[in-house]
Amino acid sequence: MAEFRFAEEKDIPIILKFIKELADYEGMLDRVEANEELLKKWLFEKERAEVIFVLEDGKEVGHALFFHNFSTFQGRAGIYIEDLYVTPDYRGKGYGIGLIKELARITVERGCGRLEWGCFDFNTPSIEFYLGLGAEPVDEWTVYRVSGETLEHLSK
Repeated sequence: MAEFRFAEEKDIPIILKFIKELADYEGMLDRVEANEELLKKWLFEKERAEVIFVLEDGKEVGHALFFHNFSTFQGRAGIYIEDLYVTPDYRGKGYGIGLIKELARITVERGCGRLEWGCFDFNTPSIEFYLGLGAEPVDEWTVYRVSGETLEHLSK
């Protein structure tokens, strides 16, 4: 049975390591701007997101980084998973589903209405995993984003 624990400020280096490993897996390591200072500020000082670890024999072998969103239709918060990652040597042992189940438990415990996440279209193994859990793709929505120079320009 998997063990879980919430991250503490002292865990910032492992959080950053997992973020970079996930980005590398997705072919986007060059896009990572996160550093220890930013993670400290946004995760532990501003408390804008949370991280839980899945542990094997007390060792962090994966994590989920998540935050609350809000559904106006449901009239209550939900949880959005930004990152779900298990290190390659520990995949296939049930830790990914363990993290999802733990987040589902937290979602229900907090009275939230739904648990959501995104997945790249090319990530077939993850898509098959999510479908196997009973998750449903939300095909009628397209995510739009502004960032970087476009965000700066728009803010003026």
